[in-house]
Formats: sequence, C-alpha cells, structure tokens
Amino acid sequence: MANEMKALHLIGGEWLDAGEPGESFNPATGDVIGTYGLAGAVEAERAISAAGKAFKESGWKDDHRLRASVLNAMADAFEARFDELVALTGLENGKVNFHAQIEIGIAPQTLRYNAALALTEAGRAAEREPGQISLTLKQPVGIAGIIAPWNSPCALVTRSLAPALAAGCTAVVMLPYQTAQLNHLIAQIIASTKGLPPGVVNLITGGKEAGEAIVASPKVPTISFTGSTATGRAIAANAAPLVKRLGLELGGKTPLIVFDDADLDAAVGAAVAALTVFSGQFCMTGSRLLVQRGVADKVAQALGEALSAVRVGPAAEPSSEMGPLIDKASVQRVDRMVEAAIDAGARAIVRGGPVTEGALAKGAFYRPTLLEVTDNADEIIQREVFGPVLAMQVFDTEDEAVSMANDTEYGLAASVWSRDLNRQVRMARALDAGTVWINGWAALSDQFEEGGFKQSGLGRMRGLAVLEDFIEHKHISFVTS
Repeated sequence: MANEMKALHLIGGEWLDAGEPGESFNPATGDVIGTYGLAGAVEAERAISAAGKAFKESGWKDDHRLRASVLNAMADAFEARFDELVALTGLENGKVNFHAQIEIGIAPQTLRYNAALALTEAGRAAEREPGQISLTLKQPVGIAGIIAPWNSPCALVTRSLAPALAAGCTAVVMLPYQTAQLNHLIAQIIASTKGLPPGVVNLITGGKEAGEAIVASPKVPTISFTGSTATGRAIAANAAPLVKRLGLELGGKTPLIVFDDADLDAAVGAAVAALTVFSGQFCMTGSRLLVQRGVADKVAQALGEALSAVRVGPAAEPSSEMGPLIDKASVQRVDRMVEAAIDAGARAIVRGGPVTEGALAKGAFYRPTLLEVTDNADEIIQREVFGPVLAMQVFDTEDEAVSMANDTEYGLAASVWSRDLNRQVRMARALDAGTVWINGWAALSDQFEEGGFKQSGLGRMRGLAVLEDFIEHKHISFVTS
C-alpha cells in the first residue's frame, strides 16, 4: 500500500500532479512510503487564481448559512476518516497512536466552533443621534493564504482554515513536503465535503518558492502562518510592502514553574508529557523547568527516572510512548544543541540522545534528555529546540522565577505549579505569555484565544479574535428624515 501512495495538489476542485518530484518517508524506519510533486510559484499562482474566481463567483462570501453548513459537513468528513488520519499520521509524521488521536480529534471541534461563528458573528447597528443611524458590516477580506507546518498538519490547518471559511474567505493552503501524503488525505476530505464550491479551498504541497509566491501576491490580502520565528519575520518583511494582514504563531520556549508547595507528583507527570507529546516537536513543548530550590533535588530525581523510562518506538508498536523526530537531520540538529549546552557548562541528568543501535537505529529516534542549566543566557534556554530536550533551572524567589521565565524572546505559553491562589494570580499576570496554565499544561480550547507575546507571534489563532485576520469592518452611515 505504501508504495502506491501519490500525493496530488487540489486546485479549483481538480487534482493536479505537478512540481519537482520527491519521495515521502516513514521517519521510524527511513522507508519510502510514497511520492509527491513539490509545488512552486506556478502552482501557487494557479491556486490563487482558483481561489479568486471562487471568491467572486461562487456566492461563498455572501452566504453565512452555507458556510456554517459546509464547516459542519467538513467536521463530519474528518470524523468519518478519523482512523485513516490517525494511521497515516503515525506512518508519515511519526506520532504514536495516542498522540495522533489527540491531534486528529482537534480538527472536527475547531470546524464546528467556527461553523457557529459563521452564524453568530455579525455586525452591529446603532442610532448615533436622532435621524442618524450607523451600521457596521463584517465582510471577508478575500483570499486567505494559509501556511501550516509538518508537526501537526491536521490540527493546524483547520485552526487557520476554519475561521477563514467562517468569515467568508476563500483559501490557498500550503503544507510542507514532510507530510505530503497526509496533505493529500486532508485535501481529499476537504474536497469530499458536501456543499463546498470548487476553488473555495485549494491545497498544495510546497516549499519556499510556493510560500514566497503566496506571501508576495497582491491578490492575497491576509496570511495565516504557523512556524518558526525566523520564517515569521521573513513573512512579515515580505508582506509589509503590501500592508497585508498577518496572523503569526511562531516559536515558543514554554517554562514550567514549580514552587515548593506544588503537587510534585502531578508536576513531574505534566513535565514528562509536556516534553514527550509529539516528541517535543510542538510550539508549546515544555522545554524549560524552573524549580524552587527546596524541592529541586527531589524533582530532578523523579523526573530523571520518569524520562529514562519513556519507551521510544514506532507508532505501529502499541507499547511506544514517544515516536521519532520528523527526520534524521532533526536528530543531528537537536543533538548538536545538547552537546553545545554541555560544553557550555550544562549538567546532563539524563543524556538521552540519538538511538544508534538495534532496529530503531534506522529511524529518527531521540531519547528524552534532561539538562541542568545555571546560565539563563545559554543557547539551550534562549532557542527553541523542537525536540525532547528539557533544560532545568533552580530559583529561590517568586520574583526571580518571573525574571528567569521572561528572559527570552519568546512568549507563547507558560505553566505554573503552586497551591497558593494569590501566587497563581500574581504569576499569571506577571509572565510574558499568551497562555498561562495553572497546575496544568496544554489545556487549549477553540473558545479562547491562543497566541504569543513578543517574538512568539502576532494576532490570535482561536477564540473570537481569530476572525480579525479574515474580516474587514465597514461603517455605513445613514441620515434619515
């Protein structure tokens, strides 16, 4: 079955086999599982033209009931192929079954929430003074350019696509080659959605050239991007001459801050999950652990034992608790960062590292690593690793914890562990983070805004605020007699 898979682009309701040929791999084995064509500027422009035609001619932008109906039908379509999506996510993306189920389960929820927004988020009217009435209309901006990453393509595509469609936009979606076969399955599900006009959603597998064409096109007034901070900066710079709207969720360096009055068993369990979910390839990975000095040794010992016991293996193996990284290049990159941190003075509590022996050596496996770091300026603290590497730091006071946690360019999320309600509130207010969890981690909801402070992003990806990336507010003033 694997050798028969071939990923195509969905453009204008039709399937297109085009672009530079490439091969898809199973990161757990290195085996080829299919082929694809990498879209370039030509394919991107074709998708933009199809989206433009659909925006003008399909009636999509003017029919909020149709949009709601289609989004609900799309949710049904994703649910109907849940098992297939989970299996392919494990095969091509490397996620173990439980982690894949988490990701795939998010998509229908997001689609249904935005179906409700399509019906309920309208403009407003007011009589400013006798004889003068004002209306505010919410209108779609046009074509939405959506660029999502390989680490969670199903969840992150729908996170941007659903509100774009709810607002009345048409879309050009670009996903990367690392998940080309999964991209094709997502496109199949979208294309099969009852009531969706051709060209409203166009999905291509592309790279830098296609992405740059989407960002540079004057026909695409808004860009929704999830990925690295470096790429987000480049997109912002390239979009600036056209004054485009931008929704950017970028890198993160999530600190888990554990005070001496915390439930330590729960905190350690959460830290393990925060590091190993999606093999640490998650913008909200708990990659920093700040522990109050009085419990630091106890936490380090418990966490070291727990991380050493994590069962690394392929998605196809039921006992696997953490899958591979996306490819061997990522393994090498992560390990170079760990070696550099140790050379700079970090102490390896659990060294972990690449799996180089046995059957797993063929895959891109990396065992969890726990480092104790004393210098907040070290690269392992300041840069996103995108792998299962946890840097532990010790603090004494609450103010010191806040200072250390905030001392990076990132501000996507943070987690605080304490039984003191007043401290919980103080910390939540003081931390530079778009999301703060109290005695928990990764509790996300479509109803509440998600996004970053500082260099972690621009705008919000969930909640009511997400629609702002895709709508224009038009004021209409009436003078009545």
